[in-house]
Amino acid sequence: MFGFLNKESKTIVGAAAIVGLLSFVSRIVGLVRDRILLGEFGAGDVLDAYYAAFKLPDLLFGLFVVGSLSASFIPIFSRHFHSPLRRDRAWEFTSNTLNLLAVAMAGMSVILFIFADPLAGLIAPGFDPAKQGMVAQMTRVMLLAQFFLAASVVFGSVLQGLKRFLLFSLAPIFYNVGIITGALFLAKPFGPIGLAWGVVLGAFLHLVVQLLGVISAGFRWSPRFDWKDADTHEMVRLTGPRMMGIAVSQVNFVILTIIATTLAVGSVTIFQVAYNIQFFAIGIFGVSYAIAVFPQFVLEAENGDTRALVATFSHAVRQVLFFMVPMTVVFLILRAQIVRVVAGAGQFDWNATILAADTLAFFTLSFVAQALTFILSRAFFAYRDTMTPLVAGLVSALLSLIAALWFSQHFGVVGLAMAFSIAAIVNLLLLWMPLRQRTGTLDEARIVRSLFTISTAGLACAVVTQFLKPVIVSVIALDTFLGVLTQGFIAGGAGLFVYLLVSYGFRSEELSDVVSGLKRRILRKSAPEETVTPESTTAA
Repeated sequence: MFGFLNKESKTIVGAAAIVGLLSFVSRIVGLVRDRILLGEFGAGDVLDAYYAAFKLPDLLFGLFVVGSLSASFIPIFSRHFHSPLRRDRAWEFTSNTLNLLAVAMAGMSVILFIFADPLAGLIAPGFDPAKQGMVAQMTRVMLLAQFFLAASVVFGSVLQGLKRFLLFSLAPIFYNVGIITGALFLAKPFGPIGLAWGVVLGAFLHLVVQLLGVISAGFRWSPRFDWKDADTHEMVRLTGPRMMGIAVSQVNFVILTIIATTLAVGSVTIFQVAYNIQFFAIGIFGVSYAIAVFPQFVLEAENGDTRALVATFSHAVRQVLFFMVPMTVVFLILRAQIVRVVAGAGQFDWNATILAADTLAFFTLSFVAQALTFILSRAFFAYRDTMTPLVAGLVSALLSLIAALWFSQHFGVVGLAMAFSIAAIVNLLLLWMPLRQRTGTLDEARIVRSLFTISTAGLACAVVTQFLKPVIVSVIALDTFLGVLTQGFIAGGAGLFVYLLVSYGFRSEELSDVVSGLKRRILRKSAPEETVTPESTTAA
């Protein structure tokens, strides 16, 4: 059983299916988590403080963990591990990275722990002193969670480099289970701080799941602590621009949160809830394909095979478009139903639901841009170029800040989502153009042909979904949770069915790829190697 859980994925579609399916489960658990939190506390002081408390630990985590590993660790680890004579070197590099990262995280955590009170005032200037004190207390506890997550991300990067995606994808589910445990069993006896301890529990579970997978792959920890190591120097060199890029993204989100604290009470919670819901689709499809395709990008970039990399890129983009276009349609048309099902319980009233739905609508408009940005960034990382994503991120973040200040004055919290989406679209364009210049082409003609088919099917999906909404209301009352869920499920399900039907009628290559990939995974008729050529970009 454990061998099955830690099995290597042979194809991009197969890997994306694993990551996407378990990401879907994780997002469902995450939505349950949000519903429990909102049902227990509502859009008020406690959750405002809770979400604000995440910002500093998340900034630390994003800078020193994601920044270090997503762009640099996996290519270096893969280069050593896939050479039999240097496999031991891969594990030495892993231990060295883990040890250095642990010391860096510990040092930064101590500083943030000491200065949590004044920093809480900077993060939430619109909160009163008591509410800022709650933010500081939660922040101190959550720093321990980030320490566990730092180690876990090292192990997760190893699993990605090995193309062992199952345990990697299970970890976020356990993380959310820990947070739910905190909301249900720790918040009552310990008060709001119990929510923060639930985050710590979830981070610990996240670590344990991936540690088991890495140990089974042959990892044995060693007390190696060599900051002069050549591979470490290369990782740090690549990390600098990437770290700054992550900092820009994180700071941008923190600034949007700061602006939200100056708006009406509950704005921080509504902004975070809408963001969490919209990331449901982004995480399942955009992030999943980016994770699955990155090792392949690395191999093709290392071999200097630009044609193969472009073909892989084109295939990934078309697959992401195939999923994200109908998700955009469904989330836009059924935004109120989605928010009501996810968050409309207990203290989260109808006015908060409508405001969150309007905020979600503007997040939804940048679904495609957000998802494709993950693919584009991985292509640059495979070329060991972390500077281009940094420049694109700086420009789009500056635009986001200017737009947020203006839009929030006129539209409140909804204006923050407007600014976010405008910046996401600009970021996509700023990444696409230099990558095309580097490769000569990104197979745009084929992508545009597929997009025409996908958009036509998406239009059919929109018509059917919108038509069925009032029809269902005439039969089923919407004054209960089940009524709202049924309306959204039937209308959205029928729309997606028509989308697949039209795609089938157009003989969509993307639909064919998904079906054949799932058949191979389920039926196990063969175990082919990944082959992607300019003539046929189907994962085989």
